[in-house]
Amino acid sequence: MGKQPNLYSYPTVDEVAAHLRPYVLACQKAAFQRHDAFKIAVSGGSLPATLAKALLVTGANEDPASAPQFSKWEIFFADERAVPLDHEDSNYGLLKRDLLDKIPSEQGTPTVHPINVKHLDDTQELADQYQEALMSSFASKDSVKIPVFDLILLGCGPDGHTCSLFPGHELLRESDAWVAAIEDSPKPPARRITLTLPVVTHAHKIAFVATGGGKKEILKKILEADDEGRNLPCGLVNEGGGEKDLQTPQMGFQDGEEISSLAESSISSRQKAIQM
Repeated sequence: MGKQPNLYSYPTVDEVAAHLRPYVLACQKAAFQRHDAFKIAVSGGSLPATLAKALLVTGANEDPASAPQFSKWEIFFADERAVPLDHEDSNYGLLKRDLLDKIPSEQGTPTVHPINVKHLDDTQELADQYQEALMSSFASKDSVKIPVFDLILLGCGPDGHTCSLFPGHELLRESDAWVAAIEDSPKPPARRITLTLPVVTHAHKIAFVATGGGKKEILKKILEADDEGRNLPCGLVNEGGGEKDLQTPQMGFQDGEEISSLAESSISSRQKAIQM
């Protein structure tokens, strides 16, 4: 059984962002000790907006040397929809509007890896091309079995899906490809590509940043790790990954005490449940 995730609970998205910032910067620092780059994968949904809140505001009394060094960042997408980059469903488009277009010039420009829109009509080719982008960054597939991201930031859907890995879908069993195509996503749009489960679970750090309502019951299943929870995509990430953190605001839940009590009942004494 994988290590249970740490659950950090905050009352608002702003507080999630304030605590996400030092976490991401600590991951950046650790990455620079391994190599001269910070390789990160991000999902869509509400995550780009939360990440922007975290990274675009300097923390109080923060050492400028510890600020994001965007010129050394390589940003990939944990999943992407087969749509044009300026489409409202594009995860790249979300990140561009919420974060990339707002980065101060003095902080540098990250290297960003969007999908190749020439292949929007062929999701398998779209996935293959994105895998080639990973291979160019992490080395060839023949020499590296699995790419190891410094950090992957994920969302958690009310059904327990993450990236474009959905409960019960055959892609959960994919063990060879780094990037897979999906034509039948139960959540529109149906045509997408996604990092596969082995790639996600091999990251140095994995963080679920789950904002909004409707998450309490699914978090309970994941944290309690019963048969159903373990087999959900988020549960499989928990089972297969290394050190993970679940960063979850209480904002949007019916009862402000629900996540606090869930953390107390579902996490052992050696783990942290923080109520701010």
